[in-house]
Amino acid sequence: MRAKKLRNLLIIIGILIILIILFAASLLTNRVKPNPPGTVGNTAGNLNNSGLFCEYNGTVYFSNASDNNRLYAMNPDESNVRKLNDLHVQNILAAGNYLYYFQTSSSGSENPGNGLASKSFNRCDLDGKNAKELVRDVVITAQLVDNYVYILTSTTDGPLFYKTKIDQSETVELADYEINPACAENGIIYYNGTQSNHYLYSWDTATDTSGEIWQGNLWYPILQGDYVYYMDVSGNYRLCRYSLSQNAVEVLTNDRVDCYNVGNGYIYYQKNGDTPQLICMRTDGTEAKVIAEGNFTNINMTSQYVYFQQYGNETSFFHSYIGADGYDVFIPY
Repeated sequence: MRAKKLRNLLIIIGILIILIILFAASLLTNRVKPNPPGTVGNTAGNLNNSGLFCEYNGTVYFSNASDNNRLYAMNPDESNVRKLNDLHVQNILAAGNYLYYFQTSSSGSENPGNGLASKSFNRCDLDGKNAKELVRDVVITAQLVDNYVYILTSTTDGPLFYKTKIDQSETVELADYEINPACAENGIIYYNGTQSNHYLYSWDTATDTSGEIWQGNLWYPILQGDYVYYMDVSGNYRLCRYSLSQNAVEVLTNDRVDCYNVGNGYIYYQKNGDTPQLICMRTDGTEAKVIAEGNFTNINMTSQYVYFQQYGNETSFFHSYIGADGYDVFIPY
């Protein structure tokens, strides 16, 4: 009898050990790994242009306009194009082991019962699998800073700025007015005022407090080194840059600008007016040249290409090699 009881006890102990191991393995598998300090999900220029392209760790993740804005990936030279999932996305962010994006609509009959709502902000693995809903909101702009996604959303009561942790363990409301989190570096979000002025402000994500930097009149700031590039509201939305160290402003063009992006030593912007043009110039305003005639929007940049869409026709992209003359249709295959 004692031998039988001992055998049964050993069996029970063995089963408990297996269950503990399986439980621990499940926790490790489902644990969201933290990002290193200084993590930023995408460039301000891309996010201010709908965040349709995001380059991370040698891969470009993008919303494929020719496939109803589904999530794709490719190499920076546009080789090895592959579909990651059937979700329709924009505001793409990438860091660590995950992608983050705003799902603009459900995938319909192709992926029934996926548990993801239309108009939600999701997290998935870098291969597009295991998509998980973080928040269910209409997202205007979102940026990943370290281990939080800072989100500007629109509610029935007006704008709301808040943060949610990437593992969903914490959500904190931060402001009931518009703060665009697109421009972030080293734990600081740089944004223009939207209440009584359009000054340049900083949001310290370590303390979630704001501070005034410069009493300019700007829109869509983009930080590049010592310079803050911006659209000058009082100057008919011309492009300027402000030196943080010199406290000095340089006018880069007197053209009225609809949208722009900065990267790799170049600025691409859409000129407004009777002769609308997509223009490329150096970041100091020199060597300006016309890339395309007409109205274009959603200017996104990677390390090798600039991508843009014709205004009113967002079912395809054009692309141009950074710094090159001319453009052609981008066909991902």
